Amino acid sequence: MGVLVALVAIACGQGPEGGSDRVASAGVLRVGTEGTYAPFSFHDGTTGALSGYDIDVARAVGDKLGVRTEFVETPWDSIFAALESDRFDVVANQVTITPERQAKYDLSKPYAVGEGVIVTRANDDSIKSVKDLAGKTTAQSVTSNWADVARQAGAKVEAVEGFTQAITLLNQGRVDATVNDSIAVFAYLATTNDTSVKIAAKTGQRSEQAFAARKGSGLLPGLNRAIDELGADGTLAKISQKYLKADASGATPQKGAAAPAPSTIKLILDNLWPMAKATITATIPLTAISFVIGLVIALGVALARMSSNRPLSAVARVYISIIRGTPLLVQLFLIFYALPELGLKIDPFPAAIIAFSLNVGGYAAEIIRSAISSIPKGQWEAAQTIGMKYPTTLRRIILPQASRVAVPPLSNTLISLVKDTSLASTILVTELLRTAQVAAAPTFEFFAMYGTAAAYYWVVCLALSFGQGRVEHRLERYVAR
Repeated sequence: MGVLVALVAIACGQGPEGGSDRVASAGVLRVGTEGTYAPFSFHDGTTGALSGYDIDVARAVGDKLGVRTEFVETPWDSIFAALESDRFDVVANQVTITPERQAKYDLSKPYAVGEGVIVTRANDDSIKSVKDLAGKTTAQSVTSNWADVARQAGAKVEAVEGFTQAITLLNQGRVDATVNDSIAVFAYLATTNDTSVKIAAKTGQRSEQAFAARKGSGLLPGLNRAIDELGADGTLAKISQKYLKADASGATPQKGAAAPAPSTIKLILDNLWPMAKATITATIPLTAISFVIGLVIALGVALARMSSNRPLSAVARVYISIIRGTPLLVQLFLIFYALPELGLKIDPFPAAIIAFSLNVGGYAAEIIRSAISSIPKGQWEAAQTIGMKYPTTLRRIILPQASRVAVPPLSNTLISLVKDTSLASTILVTELLRTAQVAAAPTFEFFAMYGTAAAYYWVVCLALSFGQGRVEHRLERYVAR
């Protein structure tokens, strides 16, 4: 536990300060974006660089403000929580201006304008207006304004992380439609030549996309001035033509020639190393560090749980109950998104380690307790007879034998932890799954990229299973027969 406290102390940053002052003093505008929302925010399939309409506009705004632009990637449904917890200064991810958002956030002048449209499969003529969504199923980001449009029309909304997943579900026949901005839809049609879907109707709602900052950030004057200048000198139109093949001011988009898509094999080969690198630099370190710290916590909690000191034992019981009674994803969100509200801000990687370590500590504590309890009491008594103290008996006699008993269930915990590290992508850690999502987003090759990620997870878990057998064999010598 002391290690964790020290880790928290090291990881904690300073509390939020005035946005404009912070940007000016640091010389950096931190921008939150998805990184998986093509063509607005995605990674270029050739260079791997973060690209897109919103990315270039944000960079241009940063240039106008005279500061460097730094991007922080996070899933859409976590992006406003991350903004509130001061993970970045503004959101640049097609944030539509709504009265609710204007009341809660500082929204800049719009830098893109479109209108709401309903997209269905090409052979589906059952939807011709918003009213026809009643009783249908649509795929939407749950916090988007288009999800509200679908709900108010009587549709059942299936939650997705972005437009690319919505179109995929629509193509697979899992949903009946998706409601989105016309700019995003025309950009999709222009870049993919997908003839399996069509624009079935318009919602009649104009959508304006803007930068979002925390309320009272002081950033709006600078952002609005930069957007005005970029509109006047034609920069916004040039960027929109580059990525959207349309005028983002709201004029009818013109379809452009689609760029040739890479083959599935080439896509997989191009992403083998980035995914391997993410496995080596994020997934495996997350697993190893969290498991070691978790075992230290688990041993302490298990001994406390077995202690004759009732208050100490009760604290251990409560800890185990909380860890086992709450989802790991909730624990991650509490540490990463909720603690900053209390003035405790932890960077993504250490936040993930803390959450995973505490989770392992709760589960492994019961494994270690049962393993220690399985050692016959006679061995405790024999050790005391020859004058051994409690710590010496525990270290020299009990733990070596308990370790052999605990290895199989602890190995299962370790293997589960490898797969659970994929949840770290929700708190901005670019691990293996996040890398696969980034590669799949602009290409819609979900099966290929997620299948490749699954193969990497399987290989790591296979190696751990092999190691488990070797450890069990070595510990056999400590077991009394």
